[in-house]
Amino acid sequence: MFDRDPLYLLGRPLLFSLTAERAHDVTMGVAQKVASHAGLLGFVRSRYGVRPSPILKQTVFGLPFDHPIGLAAGLDKDGMAIDFWPAVGFAFVELGTVTPGDGQPGNDKPRLERIVQGQGIVNRMGFNNRGAAHLAARLAARKTAVPCGANLGKGKATPLDRAPDDYEATLEAVWDHCDYVVVNVSSPNTPGLRDLQAVDSLAPLLDRVVAVNARRAKTAGKSPRPLLLKIAPDLADEDVDAIADLAVGHGMQGIIATNTTLRHELAARPPRIAGGLSGPALAPRALALTRRLFRRLDGALPIVGVGGIRSADDAYARLRAGASLLQLYTALVYEGPSLVKKIVKGLERRLSQDGIQSLTAIIGQDA
Repeated sequence: MFDRDPLYLLGRPLLFSLTAERAHDVTMGVAQKVASHAGLLGFVRSRYGVRPSPILKQTVFGLPFDHPIGLAAGLDKDGMAIDFWPAVGFAFVELGTVTPGDGQPGNDKPRLERIVQGQGIVNRMGFNNRGAAHLAARLAARKTAVPCGANLGKGKATPLDRAPDDYEATLEAVWDHCDYVVVNVSSPNTPGLRDLQAVDSLAPLLDRVVAVNARRAKTAGKSPRPLLLKIAPDLADEDVDAIADLAVGHGMQGIIATNTTLRHELAARPPRIAGGLSGPALAPRALALTRRLFRRLDGALPIVGVGGIRSADDAYARLRAGASLLQLYTALVYEGPSLVKKIVKGLERRLSQDGIQSLTAIIGQDA
């Protein structure tokens, strides 16, 4: 599709010789070591870093972004390599999903699978993480200045009627140190979690989170953290509309569209494990859902687009569909760390060719 990074081309065969989860663990170990070593981090930044772009710069839900490309939740669940991600070009970083207390081990292995034929991934990780207090400590120790978000989820053993307690406890733990907060009710890998997307369940949950956010802000003498809601791609269109209305009416500052899909028939081959599918197969639905959300929200809330973005053309289309910000995960596995710079440079070229002076001018133009 485009020229790949020669360094990653050397390392990718080794990573792909490992199981998907083992390769992820190795990658995270390397990223953590690089993040803790000034010389290595400087080398990575010199090779992959992205300079602030005047044409792509914008403020979204009160936070500044040098360009629209960020890291999606799920890759660095525990914030072990926070300072690494801006060095490879990301303008913002989302950590988690995190759960209360000491976290949880997640689902049994195998729980991560590559679908190489379609450059996809299927995961059933189950919110494996070290807990909210651990993530808060990592956030407190970060050196990067780019916006960092915390993606919050429900513990696997927590009954649905007690789910608001989990979100409240996790928000309490991370509030001081994150820049924005994501309420994740859309992962397919925690039993019953997606049931929280039903309006009757979602409204009291959002009310609880908003109340905690306001209370913490008042105590700290600061502005409330921007609250975002992450939704599933498998919702019926009428449910998407209802959730959009609910998000506006219950104090959210943005919507992330979308999480992974359970429509395994979209995969290039049948997956060997159950779980959520990500990658290019998800892109058409994520694009359509972004358009629908943009029309329904009518400017009330910004959208963060995620799902199947792997090129500047994909990014441009998602922005024109209505997303203000974008996130990557699966494409990094296949294309490597140079992907962020390639997309940013490609967006700059597209805007320049179209005679557009600001990214905000194209958002939602195709919706």
